[in-house]
Amino acid sequence: MPVMRGLIAPQNTFLDTIATRFDGTHSNFVLGNAQVQSLYPIVYCSDGFCELTGFARGELMQKSCMCHFLYGSETSDRITSQMQKALDERREFKTEIILYKKSGAKFWCLLDIVPIKNEKSEVVLFLVSHKDITENRDLDQVNDSDTGDVLGANANPIPEYKVADVHKSRLILLHYGAFKAGWDWLILLATFYVAITVPYNVCFTAMEIREDGGTAARNPPSVSDILVEILFIIDIVLNFRTTYVSTSGQVVYDPRSICIHYVTSWLFVDLIAALPFDLLYAFNISVNFGVHLLKTVRLLRLLRLLQKLDRYSQYSAVVLTLLMSTFALLGHWMACVWYFIGRSEIQGNNPATWDIGWLHELAKRLGTPYFLTPLTSLGGPSVRSSYVTSLYFALSSLTSVGFGNVSANTDTEKIFSICTMLIGALMHAVVFGNVTAIIQRMYSRRSLYHTRTKDLKDFIRVHRLPKALEQRMMECFQTTWSVNNGIDVSELLKDFPDELRADIAMHLNKELLQLPLFESASRGCLRSLSLIIKNSFCAPGEFLIRQGDALQAIYFVCSGSMEVLKDNTVLAILGRGDLIGSDYLTQEEVIKTNACVKALTYCDLQYISLKGLREVLCLYPDYAQKFIKEIQHDLTYNLREGHNTEVRHSWRANSWSTHVL
Repeated sequence: MPVMRGLIAPQNTFLDTIATRFDGTHSNFVLGNAQVQSLYPIVYCSDGFCELTGFARGELMQKSCMCHFLYGSETSDRITSQMQKALDERREFKTEIILYKKSGAKFWCLLDIVPIKNEKSEVVLFLVSHKDITENRDLDQVNDSDTGDVLGANANPIPEYKVADVHKSRLILLHYGAFKAGWDWLILLATFYVAITVPYNVCFTAMEIREDGGTAARNPPSVSDILVEILFIIDIVLNFRTTYVSTSGQVVYDPRSICIHYVTSWLFVDLIAALPFDLLYAFNISVNFGVHLLKTVRLLRLLRLLQKLDRYSQYSAVVLTLLMSTFALLGHWMACVWYFIGRSEIQGNNPATWDIGWLHELAKRLGTPYFLTPLTSLGGPSVRSSYVTSLYFALSSLTSVGFGNVSANTDTEKIFSICTMLIGALMHAVVFGNVTAIIQRMYSRRSLYHTRTKDLKDFIRVHRLPKALEQRMMECFQTTWSVNNGIDVSELLKDFPDELRADIAMHLNKELLQLPLFESASRGCLRSLSLIIKNSFCAPGEFLIRQGDALQAIYFVCSGSMEVLKDNTVLAILGRGDLIGSDYLTQEEVIKTNACVKALTYCDLQYISLKGLREVLCLYPDYAQKFIKEIQHDLTYNLREGHNTEVRHSWRANSWSTHVL
């Protein structure tokens, strides 16, 4: 798939930040809505809090963050009044109090209330942290070791509940920017220059013979050689300041993360390829054949080129150019090796072979014969004539079996010729014989991607959609494509047996089917459910459900975070593993939603349609009764209209009865 820009829409990462920061010692907390006076209902509770108290998340949502359900006979009324006052005054409060778990077990709790503000400095949430300190009731020890670091308010300030600001330094380059694209093309040309000049210098220039029998040092580096070395060094510096797309599809702007990513990926290869061997001339150091041979490590830049070919290969003309360039480059390398073999035969001073090699035959035809001396051989054709002849032989051998005017005579030359013909047969078939077939086979998926992208852009242009809607459509398409690579799973699996399709569906949807809600379901029931589970995606700011809509499915949040809104008031914050929907599954009436569900970050969802769910439950009536009973507790938030009223009446009735008792 072609390299994409990444997901760049601003996100509200509050829930992810909270979960990451307080994962561990102080992970037992709830979030209360500060916009609902006096009640301050819970809109989110952590897994640690559920484990500490024994309550399920679905049982706690919309109850007061004062946590009246944890009160008991020894709970101090004075402290609870102070807590209520702190909430009303929207200030931080810290205390110790006796609370009770769902099982009735008493425990001492170190409780801390922290107000959370939005971008307008308005208190919108309360973070209420609970820590079990039953085993450590020494007040001095608690104050020294625990109280000072609860929530780390000074060292780690509480994040604000708002859309996260993307901090882009002016010194950070966008990997999809115009400058970076032009720079990559310049580095591509420099890489091809290195791939051409390095083998030529090693095999031709460095093999020139001195009269004393040694090899002549090459002339000082040209301006182009120095410029290429400078370009490679600058490229290393720029790579330390260039954004990249993370595995989750997000564009990473953080300089430290960029450096770590580059150091652990391509830095070593780039450093080796950028070693400035030509600086040896500046210090008057003799450069021999071994040093020139070391410069072949610069060909490692070709590995970097392979990594970037994806972004170039989306254009057919570029693909054909690269294929032809690759074939020509291979011919150039073969020509260099062919000359190196011929020169080695001459310099070997072997009376049995030195005068029958191809280079010696060429010298005789051109009237520039070699002269054998005790030290070495002198004379011979010019470097230009030798290279042109070598390239002629290499290309004729790669594309055919040669014409015989330049032929292999020694054993070494014959072995090399055989290898060249074998490689040529493969390259000829690949590059020339099946260019169209190869492109269609290798880039069919890419071609489909670009076809659909073009259709989407044409649709947007014809209907003149606004920019915001255009971005939502493009991001949804790109994200969906990145997940399934353009593969329609239902279309792909429709010809498979039901047994096999069910097993595949269970594997694809195992995260949802492992919820406690489905623990008592038989394997047959799970297989039936897996076949009706669908995937969905929401971008930041996009509504999954709007208040008053007909609820048609039960949704499971696979990744990302969402918020439940009613009259611009946050009723709940949903994260990974949360389940939303309705506990009323009868067919007699349409279920209306009591709130809106809006994505805060990029969210991957799975959902089961209510119609399909009813059909499956009709096939398994025993499990249907358990399902209807369990879903009331497993739903993180119940979207059924009228449910909140029922909960409030039930809670007030329980509170009144507890007060009377």
